[in-house]
Amino acid sequence: MAVNEEYLKLVIDQLSEFGEVEIKRMFGGIGLFHQGLMFGKIGGDTFRLKVDEHNQADYEEKGMKPFYSEKKKKGMPYWEVPIDVFKNKTELAKWATRSYEAAVRKKK
Repeated sequence: MAVNEEYLKLVIDQLSEFGEVEIKRMFGGIGLFHQGLMFGKIGGDTFRLKVDEHNQADYEEKGMKPFYSEKKKKGMPYWEVPIDVFKNKTELAKWATRSYEAAVRKKK
């Protein structure tokens, strides 16, 4: 699942209000890291952020669902970012911050 470079640039630009983002190519996609922790991913042309019990309701209210791996036959804690959030850099920074906080909690 290759990642379109133009889409990757767009995602990074939209995250500009969030802070520094490190990109790591992995498993045919892109892992998005902040301060050494993965908080998001891009697979194909789909941008997802990390979700836990603290921010899951935000995604559910927007009708979003978790990523499901057919290969592993299970869901993963990354949910597609709603388009209205993606288009608003300030709102996206808030969602990315909550996803980074989920990554911090998971690390503990």
